Amino acid sequence: QVQLVESGGGLAQPGGSLRLSCVASGFTLDIYTMNWYRQAPGKQRELVATISSGGSTNYLDSVKGRFTISRDNAKKTVYLQMNSLKPEDTAVYYCNAEWYRNDFWGQGTQVTVSS
Repeated sequence: QVQLVESGGGLAQPGGSLRLSCVASGFTLDIYTMNWYRQAPGKQRELVATISSGGSTNYLDSVKGRFTISRDNAKKTVYLQMNSLKPEDTAVYYCNAEWYRNDFWGQGTQVTVSS
């Protein structure tokens, strides 16, 4: 059974940090491109960060220099380190795995940035 389970969300103060984790099961993580998306209330889901099977990364302009995506294939886990958080980072964050026609999603984890 394919599963992506996110964790690590919560409440953070502006300027604070959180690290999201996404644990994969039921498929071979190594060959998949892994993405973190987010969706704020009333807004469309947007792609925040991507890491390819080879380790190349890309980021949404608004998070460059603040967020870092990484993967540990041995642990079947993908991470999103979020530093210097801003209130506009508040959203539900989703982990996504894609490889050709395969497209898997986690259930999401809430991140709230507020003082």
